[in-house]
Amino acid sequence: MTGWAGFAALAGWSLLFVAVLQAITCAVGRRLGRVNVVDVAWGLGFVGIAWLSLILGGGDPIRRWVLAVGVSVWGLRLAWHMTVKSAGKGEDPRYAELLTRTGGYGPDGPRLTVVIRRVFAIQGVAQWFVSIPLMVSAVAGPTPGFAWIVAAIGIALYVLGLLFEAIGDAQLRAFKADPANRGRIMDRGLWAWTRHPNYFGDASVWWGIWLFTASAGAMTTGTSVIGAPGLLSVLSPVAMTYFLVYATGARLLEESMGSRPGYREYQERTSYFLPRPPRTPEVR
Repeated sequence: MTGWAGFAALAGWSLLFVAVLQAITCAVGRRLGRVNVVDVAWGLGFVGIAWLSLILGGGDPIRRWVLAVGVSVWGLRLAWHMTVKSAGKGEDPRYAELLTRTGGYGPDGPRLTVVIRRVFAIQGVAQWFVSIPLMVSAVAGPTPGFAWIVAAIGIALYVLGLLFEAIGDAQLRAFKADPANRGRIMDRGLWAWTRHPNYFGDASVWWGIWLFTASAGAMTTGTSVIGAPGLLSVLSPVAMTYFLVYATGARLLEESMGSRPGYREYQERTSYFLPRPPRTPEVR
């Protein structure tokens, strides 16, 4: 499938896929009594759309394979990390705060309609929207020679984000595993440069993926030709960054962590999102 007709078909199948995935995830969460299982399905949704784009798309095969493998490495690592992180634990404080604020708790536990509307539906729509570059790229023409420079920059940014996220998660896991750190704030390694290295890494990955897809060649539709179709999907990485920083990511985590001893001081010396050297504490 190529052109806008191919994109429309691929978009429809992708939307159906995330709807089924979120429905299954919601059922699992209902059974477990917690909604943070949606974090496990987050990466898996992108992996599924990437492979649908590879199989159903008729665009450049090299670009489709690179995207399918790249998104799979990122998504499967994230899904496994979230599975291990949440195993045997209760609800994530971010979602508990969200549901409390929106009336999501009833006398018998989380209200299904609120949970679906506030968590699973929003996550599913976000997965589909952020994946639009994958779908557009899958039905577009080969990458022109000069555009491989843009593609290379995108790959480099993807690798940077993947490493930043994976290393940050490993550092935090090792920190929490040490009993001597119980009750302390993680402020070492990448966590000394940004309070959210995992979210910064995620954002970098998807800006890199978008740059790679933006290198796609012209897309023929009927008798017209659309140049650089990947540029039309720039709102997708913008949406991903918004979710990571303001919607369900860093902002909610900051709200749940704000009351912990030492966190205010950590906020004063450490960047919120973009990495930079830590500030020297002011003498008072």
